[in-house]
Amino acid sequence: MSASPLLAVEGLTRRFQGLVAVDSVDLAVREGTVHGLIGPNGAGKTTLFNMVSGVLAPSAGTVRLDGRALDGLAPYRRTALGLARTFQNIRIFSEMTVLENVMTGLHTRLSARLGILLRSPGFRAEERGAKARARDLLAFVGLSEAADLRAGALPYGDQRRLEIARALACEPRLLLLDEPAAGMNPAETHALLALLRRLRDERGLTLLLVEHDMPLVMSLCDRLTVLNFGRRIADGTPAEVRAHPAVIEAYLGAGTAQAGTAQGHPDAHPQGAVS
Repeated sequence: MSASPLLAVEGLTRRFQGLVAVDSVDLAVREGTVHGLIGPNGAGKTTLFNMVSGVLAPSAGTVRLDGRALDGLAPYRRTALGLARTFQNIRIFSEMTVLENVMTGLHTRLSARLGILLRSPGFRAEERGAKARARDLLAFVGLSEAADLRAGALPYGDQRRLEIARALACEPRLLLLDEPAAGMNPAETHALLALLRRLRDERGLTLLLVEHDMPLVMSLCDRLTVLNFGRRIADGTPAEVRAHPAVIEAYLGAGTAQAGTAQGHPDAHPQGAVS
């Protein structure tokens, strides 16, 4: 593991007219770890994700991936450098097959683009390789048998796993997951937890995730950063964060700290900001 962080966020700020959604946040994500970003609804978590991935331009601050500044780079250029993400709301191509959805994630890693029009031998060979790669990823997330199904017909939990497989097709070094367990039942959440552990332990992938499911967060994450009203209020191991007075007051609640873990979803604290 490198001594310097894979992702370094410095003084990241985003203003929406009179609202400061993210306020001078620093964040360091070490390679090969799972880093959780938690906080009440409206704390600025998704806004920070959007700035890291290039969906939003920051009002101030810098994002670096493996030491390289990403300032001004479009999302697809960040993807080519090794950053991929999923979203709060599922974004799949519902009318395409499951396999085709995963293949769309390979676009930054394919080279024979001009050959598409001519169906050149180089393009056909690359397409065969892409299909094989996509099938391998579907096997990894447990969707092999669904490869030829229409993506929109998948159960909700399988659609979430499909999104992860498509993100993995981009060959990321850092994967941003925005509430991956949202809407899942307990069995689906358990399967997701096992999958995310395999991504870290078997593939060495670095994960940064926003999540409200505290049992999942506390059992999976190596480190946590807590936001409240757009500001960072705590950063540390799950045990350290769980016992932090500011975190208990803003988010977890005294019962969580006393019990040692949360029992279900924490109470939301809408604050009128961008979550």
